[in-house]
Amino acid sequence: MRVLTVDIGTGTQDIYLYDSRLDIENGYKLILPSPTMMANRRIRTATRSRRPILITGCQMGGGPSAWAVEAHVRAGLATFATEDAALTLNDELEKVQALGITLVSDDEAAHLPADVLRIDFRDFDFEAITRAFGIFGVSLGGLDAIAVAAFDHGAAPPGVSDRQFRFDYLDRRIRERNALSAFGYPAAEIPPAMSRLQAVAASAGNVDCPLVVMDSAPAAILGALFDPAAGRRKQKLIANIGNFHTLAFRLGDSGERPGTDIEGVFEHHTGEINLPKLEALLIALADGSLSHEAVFNDMGHGALMYASKPMKLGKDSFDVVVTGPRRSMMRVNPTQALRPYFAVPFGDMMIAGCFGLLAATADVLPALGETIRRSLGGGGRGTAPWDVD
Repeated sequence: MRVLTVDIGTGTQDIYLYDSRLDIENGYKLILPSPTMMANRRIRTATRSRRPILITGCQMGGGPSAWAVEAHVRAGLATFATEDAALTLNDELEKVQALGITLVSDDEAAHLPADVLRIDFRDFDFEAITRAFGIFGVSLGGLDAIAVAAFDHGAAPPGVSDRQFRFDYLDRRIRERNALSAFGYPAAEIPPAMSRLQAVAASAGNVDCPLVVMDSAPAAILGALFDPAAGRRKQKLIANIGNFHTLAFRLGDSGERPGTDIEGVFEHHTGEINLPKLEALLIALADGSLSHEAVFNDMGHGALMYASKPMKLGKDSFDVVVTGPRRSMMRVNPTQALRPYFAVPFGDMMIAGCFGLLAATADVLPALGETIRRSLGGGGRGTAPWDVD
């Protein structure tokens, strides 16, 4: 059994090819520039050469790609976009037009002058990943599933805060099914409001295997739990410090799986917090005093508490499990209030999200579940890589 997992972040896209015949550590991995960073570089090159651009494709992760488009417009250069691709910049297309971007139909786009640089927006490019593996003699034919993670604010109605809309979505999912894997979906079951995940599924095209999509922050948290020290504690704080967003869960042992029941959660913008603020949020999450208003009014997404009984800190060798590309924010220093443990599931922090995707796929696609769980539990067959075709 083979499953391709792709965790799409702001800085990198982290790729892991699971093969049930191998121990997890022997799976092939790629850490590559994220799609939004790739688009950013192409647009900035066009800006330097004073060349007009046309953005096509579908909605993708913003940040670097959106900033580059806005800089291109400010430079006085013609910028065209199809409606689907323009959603990357804003869900309200009149606001995209207000930036100075000309929206065009597919037919109009096809008839723009040849000197207009075409830039395709998409988060998931299966053909490109296939080519990358192919260079090294690894075929992606005959996959049993593909799983892709991306952060999705959701398409908030006009006048509704994107931050509040996303947090209401998190709350609904947790109340429907209290498990991190609840944030994973078969492609046909993605909620309509999760527009970026919908676009990921659309960009996959006609892949000949099941497709699973998942929010990237819960995927990273779920993957970090496969670090033995993080996984064996029945109650824990665990934080994913991402480039744009910091998501932290308080997990307990009263749910369907020990140590994974969601007792509380908060999400903030990483750029709005520092170490003292992050530690204060984590301590409040542990003692149950954290409020939604405290986080939301500080330009974060919000907080939710599902358990009132305080969690005791300082009873073991660490207070909080940490993962994510900005985890160095919690590096140990003399003034630090909490003792962090930096999770390294199967020896690799960078693909924690891929391991979380794999675990969610086991739940979302039951036919694959037993085999995947056996591998993640250390029960792989351990076939030597050179004996696998």
